[in-house]
Amino acid sequence: MIITLTGVPGAGKSTIASMLSKKLNMPWYSIGDLRGKMADEKGITIDELNTIGETQPFTDNEVDAYQEKLGREQDNFILDGRLSWHFVPQSFKIFLDVDEDEAARRIFEASKQGLRKDEKPYQSAQEVKESIRARLASDQKRYKQYYDVDYLDRTNYDLVIDTTLLDPDQIIAQILQSLPS
Repeated sequence: MIITLTGVPGAGKSTIASMLSKKLNMPWYSIGDLRGKMADEKGITIDELNTIGETQPFTDNEVDAYQEKLGREQDNFILDGRLSWHFVPQSFKIFLDVDEDEAARRIFEASKQGLRKDEKPYQSAQEVKESIRARLASDQKRYKQYYDVDYLDRTNYDLVIDTTLLDPDQIIAQILQSLPS
């Protein structure tokens, strides 16, 4: 079984993917980490990489080809990334959603702790909210332009979970209950 996790910024994709990987004893691949590494190697933030990607597809092509290859050559893994569901269509597709204010709070707290090295330090949750909106718009623009897909369309997924009021253990429980036998 292949599980793909997608969602909006701050919904908990990395946290849930890591926990699910341990719970199911399956390897986990993070497309966000790959893109973050690419941004870091270029000395820019992930948001700056996304802006470049609006006119230069190389920022997406490499990681998208990697996802497709994983889906063709391997089984029994977890993949988290915005378009993972699209590049590995045979996967069990999960979308994690979250209220915008809660997402901003989570990302701001992670920023204060220095947990996201590919993002600039934020001065406030409001600044994070503005960044989230810009990131969503950039993602939508790139994915529509390059692949003609809308990753925010919930009908693309087998399971949609609003993580706003849930702790990670509750989210994991919902996922485990919903996985095909």
